Amino acid sequence: MFALIDCNNFYASCERVFRPDLNGKPIVVLSNNDGCVIARSNEAKTLGIPMGAPAFEYEQLFKANDVHVFSPNFALYGDMSQRVMSILEDYSPEMEIYSIDECFLRLHGLDFIDLQDYGNQMRNKVVRWTGIPISVGIAPTKALSKVANRIAKKYPTHTNGVYIIDNEDKRVKALKWLKIEDVWGIGRQHSKRLKSMGVTTAYDFTQLDDSFVRKNFSVVGLRLKMDLQGIPTLDLEEVQAKKNIATTRSFETNYTELSQLNERVATFAVSCAEKLRKQHSCCGSLMVFIHTNGHRKDLPQYSKNIVVKLPYQTNSSIELAKFAVQALSLIFKPGYAYKKAGVILQDFSPENHQQQTLFDNRNQRHIPLMQAVDKINKMYGQQKIRLASQDPKRVWKMKQEKLSPRYTTKLSDIITIHV
Repeated sequence: MFALIDCNNFYASCERVFRPDLNGKPIVVLSNNDGCVIARSNEAKTLGIPMGAPAFEYEQLFKANDVHVFSPNFALYGDMSQRVMSILEDYSPEMEIYSIDECFLRLHGLDFIDLQDYGNQMRNKVVRWTGIPISVGIAPTKALSKVANRIAKKYPTHTNGVYIIDNEDKRVKALKWLKIEDVWGIGRQHSKRLKSMGVTTAYDFTQLDDSFVRKNFSVVGLRLKMDLQGIPTLDLEEVQAKKNIATTRSFETNYTELSQLNERVATFAVSCAEKLRKQHSCCGSLMVFIHTNGHRKDLPQYSKNIVVKLPYQTNSSIELAKFAVQALSLIFKPGYAYKKAGVILQDFSPENHQQQTLFDNRNQRHIPLMQAVDKINKMYGQQKIRLASQDPKRVWKMKQEKLSPRYTTKLSDIITIHV
């Protein structure tokens, strides 16, 4: 059996853990630079606030309905996610962390355990230890555990947040209930195509001929069909090192000077390098892109990207920032108002398996230097040590006007209890 555990309205729930006065009140969390809605509480969904809604367009609705709006506090959300996952690890040695708020568990050797009670134990422990509510779906396959989880979340009163598909009647009933567009792995375009053929539910999809599914939806679609039929086909996946790492941002204001973009691109390269070192990789090429604001039709438009093959593999912030700034100089054009830029690292290899060249190789002195920088920044706060090319006064700080305290990751923000 597989269990799919999903944190309910995760970002909103994280804010409520430290603000219990927000229980039962509408909450939305915005994207970087307080742009669009990326998370909603159930109360906000009831108000008709869609995912991706531009915050400025819904400002009046927020005020009229007393919607609590938050900037994204990813440091808090990431830490709370780690706490939840560490608790769930106790329930199975085989785990796949699927996203920041979801994970799969393989439930082996539990033939004589009441799975309903086991799911309730998970739910109660996570809520008691972290304050985050979760839903648990248990079924013979990964795809069916997703379906079970959806039922548990949709009908919390009847299921108490835990639902198990453990017989054929439950499987068929669940698949007939689930709309085709809500099936895990069926995208928007595929669902439109299937609907045009009269396939409106997950059960309809499982009735299609295998050869037809393979021809039109590839072997991946066939595996999904078999998994929905109760035939274990999709297995837990090991955590793979990322194949590319990107840091991109929209600016609060338009930038017209190369010096402004140089600082941003250098900072993005440093951020990418930190992530690269965390997975013990080096990169052999990078992409830099810039573009203007496409919504400003009154301004001239320009966008450009460039991929640079590095002379050697590296994960040094110093070297990657240098190469990124050099790449920027090749695509920058004066006379434009730039709104967004980004750095993407590519062509990865393991840090401890580097192919040396005859002339150009990474600076070996940077290895212990970067280790020291990472250690200090981890101990005393992000970006305490920076490159000279980065702005020490953080003038280019991302717009986060509604940011909540980092209760669990910053000592000065720790919650105060009055007794």
